[in-house]
Amino acid sequence: MSTSRSPFAPMIDPLNYAGKRAVVTGTFSGIGEATARLLVDLDVEVTAVDIRSTRVPVAHRLEVDLRDRLAIEEAAAQLGPIDAFFNCAGVPGPPFSGGSLLPIDVMVVNFVGPRHLIELTVPTMPPGSAIAYVASASGVAWQQNLGTLLPLVATDGFDAGKAWCEANPEVITEDTYFLSKEVINTWTAWRSSRLIREHGIRVNCTNPGSVETPMMDVFRALMPDPPGGPIGRLSTPEEQAWPLVVLNSPRFSYVTGQSFLIDGGLFGAVHTGQPTG
Repeated sequence: MSTSRSPFAPMIDPLNYAGKRAVVTGTFSGIGEATARLLVDLDVEVTAVDIRSTRVPVAHRLEVDLRDRLAIEEAAAQLGPIDAFFNCAGVPGPPFSGGSLLPIDVMVVNFVGPRHLIELTVPTMPPGSAIAYVASASGVAWQQNLGTLLPLVATDGFDAGKAWCEANPEVITEDTYFLSKEVINTWTAWRSSRLIREHGIRVNCTNPGSVETPMMDVFRALMPDPPGGPIGRLSTPEEQAWPLVVLNSPRFSYVTGQSFLIDGGLFGAVHTGQPTG
């Protein structure tokens, strides 16, 4: 009797994550929490990073304010070798959050701080590792602002990035949430070529559309009926987490420097003049 494996038999650990080590930021809720849960289910040793604790039964929890350079550096010093980094942290900022956060806080939490943690983690990541960064469908027009964004993206380290923001108030305005997502897309394109050449590390980002997370409650104050795209509904956090997990898996070993839209078809509908809901 043949003992060859049926092509239809389920693969064991098809994403090859078992025993790997991952960092996930923004694990208190939303996409970050969902990503951490999926990874734990895939037998990954997860370190959760957030300003608040997570409900996910991860291996390690680090409570970090991404506006605090020293806190970021202390957290990085506690990390061992890392196979996958998922940056899901983010804040909406003004005008969505009223006066609780300044525009510069938004850029620091959404880009400057996480980038600093990522760069501190890179030396611990072996070749074949991967980084996935959550941006937003609101940031897909980054190429149009490349001249403005590249100087920030090219800054070296936390202090230089924050100083650039402070020196350019005409750029860091009330709309900084949307700009921060363009910056993430720009950094992904700019940083990916050097990371893969020098370290064998892939970096990509996702651009979610409207997602049912606590942040969406904030957006609804100004946008009561957020578009869900032709798919006819908003995404769940898990529907955003799965693409992140697959993207950072060894199965996507040839994919780097890419920005992935996960928006229920909204972008395609808008640009071809079709109904968006």
